[in-house]
Amino acid sequence: MHCELVVPGLYAAAAAARPPALELLLARGRARGGEPRRLEGWLREAFQVGEQPLAAGALTVSPAGEAFWARADPVHLRLMRDRLILVPAAAFSIAQDEAEALCDALNRHFDRLAFEPVQPARWCVRLSGDLQGFSSEEPLDLAGREVGLAMAPEAHALVNEAQMLLHAHPVNEAREARGEPMVNSVWLWGAGRAPRVPPSRWQSVSAQDPLVLGLARAAGTRYRTLPESAPAWLERAPEEGRHLLVLDALRAPLALSQSAGCRAGVEALERDWFAPLLGALRAGRVGMVSVHVPDGGERASVETIRGDLRRFWRRRRPLERYA
Repeated sequence: MHCELVVPGLYAAAAAARPPALELLLARGRARGGEPRRLEGWLREAFQVGEQPLAAGALTVSPAGEAFWARADPVHLRLMRDRLILVPAAAFSIAQDEAEALCDALNRHFDRLAFEPVQPARWCVRLSGDLQGFSSEEPLDLAGREVGLAMAPEAHALVNEAQMLLHAHPVNEAREARGEPMVNSVWLWGAGRAPRVPPSRWQSVSAQDPLVLGLARAAGTRYRTLPESAPAWLERAPEEGRHLLVLDALRAPLALSQSAGCRAGVEALERDWFAPLLGALRAGRVGMVSVHVPDGGERASVETIRGDLRRFWRRRRPLERYA
């Protein structure tokens, strides 16, 4: 069995952490470099989407059909004097019932649109017609940055109407009374129709992000929500083949500049994934472990087999030296 882990932001997040199992896998394995890129760029190449738009909205919902979808993720826009700062939902919590109530209000207001809260912090909207001018960047990539709503007039008007409705909604009134950030806007990105995705090289794909699961579904690959740990995954994993797991828990604290969150995230990945998979590699349960870091530069991919672990002369190095 070949277990492939995709861990965006790993080296950048690991300055204060010393995870021994991960350091050993990286030191003893064989490394390949690549151009630093976002997770979406890695997924586009890995799933051979080509020049088609990576339509996150249509890939997130199921079934998408031939409709034109966009992601409409809930965000908090904070006015700072003369500029707007975007705060993604990863920086605060939204309950599922809150997301459903807000989307229900949007659906009753926009009779030609259909908002769907796939997850509390990940919404989609089915659009009437091919509206243009949406963002190509998701909220996490814009966290804490000044944003402008430079959209086509029709799309800009849609967002303005949504903001007015959301601001006055009882859910947001209750959030404001509790001192929580209001969900006062939606961020429209990843618009388009579902792309055609060829069969993938993996027997299974596991992830939390519905965009990744949508790519697997479009490729006809078995997929499931990422389990809580490698032992839980191994209990259900078949013995043979290549399997992709996307571990993207570091993206939120990294985008929000939370050093403590980054360290805790790396330590959790070491405990739940890297250490158990190193043990499975030593025991022969797993034949190869690959760690892909899309923004990793010279060590964008490291492959380790059981025999590599005998290379005792390759000493462990702090992860920050790979950044």
